[in-house]
Amino acid sequence: QVRLVESGGGLAQPGGSLRLSCAASGFFFSSYAMSWARQAPGKGLEWVSGIRSDGSDTYYSDSVKGRFTISRDNAKNTVYLQMNSLKPEDTALYYCAKGRHSIVILTTNGYDNWGQGTQVTVST
Repeated sequence: QVRLVESGGGLAQPGGSLRLSCAASGFFFSSYAMSWARQAPGKGLEWVSGIRSDGSDTYYSDSVKGRFTISRDNAKNTVYLQMNSLKPEDTALYYCAKGRHSIVILTTNGYDNWGQGTQVTVST
């Protein structure tokens, strides 16, 4: 079955960096778009970034554009999220999600499998 396992979360200072990873298994990874979403305390799930199945196109929400970079390694069945210039408002539980198709859908409705999440906390 589909399995998505996130890692790399933790505590960072404002202006700092973290790199999230999501190891995928149970499906043909290189055929599907992948995305990251997050849920801050007391808020709904927010789509953050997505990448096409072959890695040729990437997309970002306005809140992270210019600071976060998504990438994938289809040989390793892994998708990454490099987060730079972190802000306290980036504090959230970050989820990896498998798309239904090869193209990226810019909402959380476009995904059929989700990981358990990794916590990111940005604070002094």
